[in-house]
Amino acid sequence: MSVTDLSVKAPGGAMVPLADYAGQVLLIVNTASKCGFTPQYEGLEALHRRFGPRGFSVLAFPCNQFGAQEPGDAAEIANFCSTSYDVTFPVFAKVEVNGTEADPLFALLKDEAPGVLGSKAVKWNFTKFLVDREGRTVRRYAPTTKPEELAGDIEGLL
Repeated sequence: MSVTDLSVKAPGGAMVPLADYAGQVLLIVNTASKCGFTPQYEGLEALHRRFGPRGFSVLAFPCNQFGAQEPGDAAEIANFCSTSYDVTFPVFAKVEVNGTEADPLFALLKDEAPGVLGSKAVKWNFTKFLVDREGRTVRRYAPTTKPEELAGDIEGLL
C-alpha cells in the first residue's frame, strides 16, 4: 500500500483521495496553531512555493493530541493559517496521529518511517514525513528539524 491509495478528510468532511497527489513528492506534517513550532508554517510555505511548480506539495494535518495545542475548529484553523502565515498548501481536517483512533495515513507513515530506536509513535506537533513520487514514505523528521533543512532531500526526490 502507498500513501496515494488512501483518502483523507477535508475540513468540511468530504473525503479527498490522495491519488490526487499521485506522482508528486509530498511533505506530510501534523500541525498545531498554538505550539512552539508553529512558526514552521512559514518555512513549510516557503518549501511549498519553491518546489511546488516541480511537483511538490506540503500537506498539513492539524492535531490536538499534544498539549491540546490545536483547539480550534476547521474554520478557525484555516483562518489562522491564512492570516498568520499566508498558507497556500492544503490544510486537512483535524486528525489523531497516535492511538486506536489514529488516521490510517499516519498509521502507514509511522510504519514506513519509524522514529528513533524504531518507535512508531509521533512524539509531538510538526513531525514531518517525506514521501516520494511513488507514494512511499522515505524519511521522518523530528519536530525540531526546520523545514528549510529538508530542501536538499526534497530536491533529491524531484
